[in-house]
Amino acid sequence: MNYARMVIEKEAPEEYGYDRIRYNLSESSIADQKLSDIGLSLPDLTLFYGEHRGDKQLRSLIAAQNEGLSPDDVLVTAGAAGALFIIATSLLSPGDHLVVVRPNYATNIETPKAIGCAISYVDLDFDQGFATDVERVAAAMRPNTKLISVTCPHNPTGTVIARTELDALIALAERHECRLLVDETYRDLSYGQRLPSAASLSASAISVSSLSKAFGIPGIRIGWLTTRDPQLQETFLAAKEQIGICGSVIDEAVALQMLERRDAFLSSLLPEMSKRRDIVQAWIDQEMLVDWVRPQGGVVGFPRLNVDAGFDLDRFYTRLLEEHGTYVGPGHWFDMPKRFFRVGFGWPREAELRGGLEAISAALRA
Repeated sequence: MNYARMVIEKEAPEEYGYDRIRYNLSESSIADQKLSDIGLSLPDLTLFYGEHRGDKQLRSLIAAQNEGLSPDDVLVTAGAAGALFIIATSLLSPGDHLVVVRPNYATNIETPKAIGCAISYVDLDFDQGFATDVERVAAAMRPNTKLISVTCPHNPTGTVIARTELDALIALAERHECRLLVDETYRDLSYGQRLPSAASLSASAISVSSLSKAFGIPGIRIGWLTTRDPQLQETFLAAKEQIGICGSVIDEAVALQMLERRDAFLSSLLPEMSKRRDIVQAWIDQEMLVDWVRPQGGVVGFPRLNVDAGFDLDRFYTRLLEEHGTYVGPGHWFDMPKRFFRVGFGWPREAELRGGLEAISAALRA
């Protein structure tokens, strides 16, 4: 493995310093929750080694969200990032190839790079509504393709592929005898009809999710991967055991309580996040220098700056932060041009969101 730090992590707000940021629009989750905010408490646990696959009651709650899944199909991991690392290192070797629909979560690109395998990118097009083109994915396939990697709802654009497209991607993976990886971290934050988990539709699909983005508790480091292929699940379990044996029983106890409250939590959260999305839409409607593809899920969007070729983008981002105290996720975090930036509308308070959007307008015209 040839590790290199990911740009998105080197430039993360926690690295820069939260105290230096007034309007933080770079975050990709809802606001961080306190145990007391959501009525959770720590039980008097015995701090033993937990179940290697993850607490069975927790896995049962995860599996119950989709028909056709059982607790044995679920492996609890150290966040979605841990799941993605296990999948990449279990399935890929230097002689292998994968297809990545880009932009994509950085781990889905950087870990395969560290392994040394070949990557073909299928870039989403703003002018096509960031729609996934299954035919272009099919054209990128090779005889040694082991994995197709997509996110849905998409990070950072917030787009959601149609059910017919998901079925077509699954059929493509089945036909080529490879795996389809779907990062579904934002699936619970879908503003329209929620797609079924890809893993529930085919043994060739692997689904990944976590409690970090939609539930605002990234500090407990609970994610999971789901596959209906028992042999592959055994391989993933072996990887988890060699990395850390099992998860934290404290983290899993908190996660269990959260998922027991899942429906009530989401029923109050979704209307508020929809309102936040409308706030960004209203700003974009009156801001001639910015446009976006309206997100269908999640709490992030990926606006494009409508500026001419001579516009100094580096100076814009510097001025936005240093003079206006506003932080966004520039396009280079996602191997995309700096004309694009990720805006998170779920993490800041409403007043901070409005203040940050106004600051972007001001920095564009300074």
